[in-house]
Amino acid sequence: MSKQALQTLGEFIIDKQDDFKYSTGELSRLISSIRIATKIVNREVNKAGIADIIGNVGNMNIQGEDQQKLDVLANDIFIAALSQREVVCGIASEESDDFIEVKCTENAHLSKYVVLIDPLDGSSNIDVNVSVGTIFSIYRRVSDPGSPVELRDFLQKGVNQVAAGYVVYGSSTMIVYTTGNGVNGFTLDPSIGTYYLSHENIKFPTMGKIYSINEGNYAKFPQGVKDYIKYCQEEEGDRPYTSRYIGSLVSDFHRNMLKGGIYIYPQTSHSPNGKLRLLYEANPMAFLAEQAGGKCSDGFKRIMEIEPTELHQRVPFFCGSAAMVTQAEEFMAKAVSKN
Repeated sequence: MSKQALQTLGEFIIDKQDDFKYSTGELSRLISSIRIATKIVNREVNKAGIADIIGNVGNMNIQGEDQQKLDVLANDIFIAALSQREVVCGIASEESDDFIEVKCTENAHLSKYVVLIDPLDGSSNIDVNVSVGTIFSIYRRVSDPGSPVELRDFLQKGVNQVAAGYVVYGSSTMIVYTTGNGVNGFTLDPSIGTYYLSHENIKFPTMGKIYSINEGNYAKFPQGVKDYIKYCQEEEGDRPYTSRYIGSLVSDFHRNMLKGGIYIYPQTSHSPNGKLRLLYEANPMAFLAEQAGGKCSDGFKRIMEIEPTELHQRVPFFCGSAAMVTQAEEFMAKAVSKN
């Protein structure tokens, strides 16, 4: 198909605007702001090897993790892009201790939306040229427009999301998002800086043959996860499954959504509450998974039904092809019942 026949992301946003129940144009402008920021981040990621933006900055973020130079740069780029177009009243980032009230435009406080973002997921892999990504989640505020944004605007269940998505900066750069009407992916043509619709109405295969987990932590996993891994490795029927783990959530999720598989980041004896962040990683990925016909839970209950209690809350994460997640949950429940 010629480029002239392909639909751009901008055209797609306009065409689909009426499918969104709160359609006012504001959400469309918000997603356009994210689109612009991803192009700038993509440029920086692609020159990381020749610019002084590899390595850590000597600081730790609120999670106690070393901040990479690109973490800080990507964070600044997204905050700037979202703050200057009167489309959001507040931003919460994985890289910031607290949420940010947007005040830099006269009418920003009237905006109806807040954005939660992981600016550069998997950034520790950047210096070895492994794919990294951005994850974003969008909610309508629950406090009154015109008043200062509040913590409760961000501490909402995943079921309240109005849009979510991710960008994968890899062999090609893609933005994949949903507004609750299916999942669509757009690939960047770097020669002209335009995203084109390349993956329409993406669906998770109901069953897959890939399991993604850091097996180096096997000894620390709960018994149910250990039992499920053994099940995946058994030679029976269509098993053994294939183990594929990149260590970048966006990349592992993206592959599994296209090919079929399950991604697991469980609680461990060292991290009893899990490691992934509910608001910046688990909820947006759960929204995308469910919109694509997949399933996402903490091993026992639906991720998007969890009531957040803090901005940087962590959670165990089982996400992917629906039948595989159900299987893993059965192993978890069986192990608990034995104790």
